Amino acid sequence: MTPSFMASAFVGTLVGGVLVVFSRFNSLVRSQKRVQEAWAGIEVQLRQRGSLIPNLVEAIRGYAAHEREVFEQVARARGALQQAGSAGQAGAANALLTQALGHVFAVAEAYPQLHASENFMSLRTDLRDIEEKIAFARQFYNRNVLDYNTRIDTYPDALIARNFAFAPAEFFEAGGEGRAEVKVSFARQPGAPEQATSPPAA
Repeated sequence: MTPSFMASAFVGTLVGGVLVVFSRFNSLVRSQKRVQEAWAGIEVQLRQRGSLIPNLVEAIRGYAAHEREVFEQVARARGALQQAGSAGQAGAANALLTQALGHVFAVAEAYPQLHASENFMSLRTDLRDIEEKIAFARQFYNRNVLDYNTRIDTYPDALIARNFAFAPAEFFEAGGEGRAEVKVSFARQPGAPEQATSPPAA
């Protein structure tokens, strides 16, 4: 082989290697952007949910003002969710809020006259719809996180990730009771005491 051929081969190999690195880098950036876009979808649903909760609590408070601890639990969980600084923290706070809302609806079961409140029934339906959207958004986000985290942990993308500061993303998960949907049924439970039917005091 002539020196010029060897030089050309070396340059060609070098250029090819650079192109591969750029290609893998751009692919990682796109994967990272998909995670960010998926998280933005969760944030939209969480904000909508958060805007509904005060109105829902006030509608129930008119009938059960004495259930102060239940309403304070919702307020604390909602505040923790608003202050969450990461997907992991938001997932934990969201699980607590879901659990707290379950307690609120359990209180509401004792007041069937709420069925006559068009405002309350509309809020209940809207909240149920948002809960479903959050569940789908969580699945979509976590799938993208899994794909991205797997890529930055496996060769050859792991080499690029280490050199260009691609940090792993956090999952948005629900744990414990937070994995269950908020129960919005107002049917009486077997053995439950007779429900109050009188309107709230003026």
